[in-house]
Amino acid sequence: MKSIEKLLEVMARLRDKSEGCPWDLDQNFSTIVPYTIEEAYEVADAIAREDMDALRDELGDLLFQVVFHAQMAAERGHFDFSDVAAGICEKMIRRHPHVFGNEKERAAGAAKGAWEQIKAAERAEKNKSDRNSAMDGVAAALPALKRAQKLGKRASAVGFDWPDTQGVRAKIAEELAELSSAECAGRQQDVNEELGDLLFAVVNLARHLKVDPEQALSDANRKFERRFRLMEADADSENLKLSNLDIDALELRWQDAKKKADH
Repeated sequence: MKSIEKLLEVMARLRDKSEGCPWDLDQNFSTIVPYTIEEAYEVADAIAREDMDALRDELGDLLFQVVFHAQMAAERGHFDFSDVAAGICEKMIRRHPHVFGNEKERAAGAAKGAWEQIKAAERAEKNKSDRNSAMDGVAAALPALKRAQKLGKRASAVGFDWPDTQGVRAKIAEELAELSSAECAGRQQDVNEELGDLLFAVVNLARHLKVDPEQALSDANRKFERRFRLMEADADSENLKLSNLDIDALELRWQDAKKKADH
């Protein structure tokens, strides 16, 4: 706890109106958001690289972002870091009755779907309106793949979903055909829309297959980059430039890079 208290003191000093850091004093919630998102991605990158030293540092950077936002909120009289910590403690206890509940709730264990049911009840309580949407609370600022995953999951929770992957695959084939039709007609706006529909359908397939689409695409990105760098290295060793090779030669080198990268 002493370390947390020290961190809060450091943050308060940085935001001190008379002796603080000009850059930190000039920030607000909106200007800090990009740094918060960046730090979260850097945490994910350290985990993907299995670099525990980097993970420790990046978690510290991410924690600093939380403290930064809490400090600015405290200055405006909204809440402080203690309120943030208390709020998440209360939420986790409420959402885990099989761990923190009474003897009967603990004995019952974790019920399937209970987490989403509790969250839905929380949203209804927060909204207090006569009409509550299953889509409430899905942040608009989420990365598109993650938001599509959450929207599909919310719809599924009320029964609006395919019973199995066959229905999703058929939907993907349908969207692909509609994309081809829009492309052939030269309707760029329709191409954009149909491609979006196709991507949304693919995310739903990932959900049915219990695959995180964001992670799957990140893995595919790393795999592609690793193979492409091997292509470049092999070409450099022969004093060749990839840009000077035709598509057939590039394909041969790509297949060779795949074999090397996968062994």
